[in-house]
Amino acid sequence: MPAFQSLFTDHGDHFMPFPENTPTPDDLPSLSAAEIAALPVELLAILQREIDERMKRDKAAKARFDAGLAVRYATRAAEERKVSGKDTGTVRFDDGDFTVVADLPKRVDWDQDRLADMVARIRDAGDDPAEYVDLAYKVPERKYAAWPEAIRQGFEPARTVRPGTLKVEILAQGADQ
Repeated sequence: MPAFQSLFTDHGDHFMPFPENTPTPDDLPSLSAAEIAALPVELLAILQREIDERMKRDKAAKARFDAGLAVRYATRAAEERKVSGKDTGTVRFDDGDFTVVADLPKRVDWDQDRLADMVARIRDAGDDPAEYVDLAYKVPERKYAAWPEAIRQGFEPARTVRPGTLKVEILAQGADQ
């Protein structure tokens, strides 16, 4: 932990240069984006670190909790699905005064080479493959960047670049980056 952060980790620290009513991660939902933006950068760095730590802790807690639920209910849910004649989907059953809803989603993967063969066969038979399958073309950006300029120019009208979501990380100067 950088030296400046160690001074601020305990909001009761008498060296802390912020008042005792300094916002905590719990206060952020009630603040506007402008109010958060106006906070001192040192406090923003502290809040960012605390939020990241909380998210990691909560993610680990959620994973452990879900594992516990699976241990408790997976077998019963599988039995209920079997009785209902299904391999996947949602089943409901009681546990004491509670109803447990257990959902096992269906995940389907398609062999792309075999689908391409089927699309060709449908097209060769005179039918429209779009009536049976959704066709989508994708160009990985790395491949696009490696193309010769003449080929890129031909594809340029079909290409739209949209910005992603801005990610900001506040790092103490001199800290391990």
